[in-house]
Amino acid sequence: MSTRPRTQIFVASTLYGAATLAAALDADCFAPADRRLLLLSNNATTPETTASLDTMPGFGRLRGRFDRVLSWNETISPFHPGGWSPRSDDAPLWERHLRLLWGLGDDHVELVVESIQVNPALAIAQLFPDAPIDVYADGLMSYGPTRNKLDPLIGTRINRLLHLDLVPGLEPLLLTEFDVATQTVPTDAFTGVLTELADASGPLDVPEGGALLLGQYLSALGILTPEEEEELHVRMVRGAVARGHREIVFKPHPSAPARWSRLLEREAEELDIALTVLDTPVLAEVLYRRMRPALVVGCFSTALLTASTFYGLPTARTGTGLLLERLTPYQNSNRVPVTLVDALVPDLGDTTGHPRALASPESVGGLVAAVGYAMQHQICPQLRPAAERYLSAHLDTYTWRYFKRRRLTALALPGAIPSQLSFIPRNATVRRVARQARAVQRRLKKRAVFG
Repeated sequence: MSTRPRTQIFVASTLYGAATLAAALDADCFAPADRRLLLLSNNATTPETTASLDTMPGFGRLRGRFDRVLSWNETISPFHPGGWSPRSDDAPLWERHLRLLWGLGDDHVELVVESIQVNPALAIAQLFPDAPIDVYADGLMSYGPTRNKLDPLIGTRINRLLHLDLVPGLEPLLLTEFDVATQTVPTDAFTGVLTELADASGPLDVPEGGALLLGQYLSALGILTPEEEEELHVRMVRGAVARGHREIVFKPHPSAPARWSRLLEREAEELDIALTVLDTPVLAEVLYRRMRPALVVGCFSTALLTASTFYGLPTARTGTGLLLERLTPYQNSNRVPVTLVDALVPDLGDTTGHPRALASPESVGGLVAAVGYAMQHQICPQLRPAAERYLSAHLDTYTWRYFKRRRLTALALPGAIPSQLSFIPRNATVRRVARQARAVQRRLKKRAVFG
């Protein structure tokens, strides 16, 4: 048995991810180690102007679980964490450099990373080629398939996928191509860490029992235009007011422009309601404990599921229909998170007395398998029978929103264009008419979502 010291390196880029790691440590999900290092990575587009994770309220409560906190940005400066990876010939030199810089010596290194398909996790895994890897998921994306085909030299080193039980009964698809075992981080351990963060977050001037609106920065991803995203937030305000809420808290995305908040403030004045725009960079889950909102509204934020599953709070979503239409290509890794929120969370605009029946956490598995196979059929070929069963039994006027006929046709799945009509894509006149019809349909959908 090796007598080399054991060092575990935990990589985190968000406070939510760091809280997940802290909960996993509290629940003894990791073997004992001689040292535990927390490696922080600021993946914002301009890290120099974005608050670092270790400066956020409550981080001090998490720091004590680690022997040392390191910065990946400082280590590879002036390169950006999302865009840098070592050349294969340089990897041994980098490993030697990091072992000297971080005082690792000849320690046996173990890695715990998020988003293994992309940098910085992928780069770090390449720099320690002998290190076993655990992957942890800090959101809904773990329920979708791996977004890129992983090098087997990386994939075969992954031992576990640790994830929160955001959708009870649903198993993640992430890394199933390598038969990676999944392990749930206990919910009580995670909510215990969130309680620590809430206690350490300082004074927050928010009304108890108001409606909490969660802003996202979808225009930065190219999914919506800035004007459409502004209108999405306005719709959140109007929808909450239509449900009788007069005190509203808006939590903007940390990277969102300030002008969005001013637009909402003008809307609040016109509606004669009390609006609080929260500028303090705290987790939405901290607000769940501090203000106990009567309603949580968002687009497809993971925080909608933590609100309903972990805290039993009423939730509503808006804009998911448009996003399902806009996400391109079909393999976009946001598709499964949007699908789950659309299927499991009530529509904010549905004020009828008979809302559409929502999928249950148990029944949504078939939908996720079908979407996952349509997204990554080469990575997850084992999902084809489940996809065929779901599409054969459940494809209707509503569930079509989760699929594209062209995609189903390419994969020869139920719902594809019948073979006798396969001449249509080759007919120029039909294609022109179809493009015009789709343009009209998109305008009508946009009007329905934002109108």
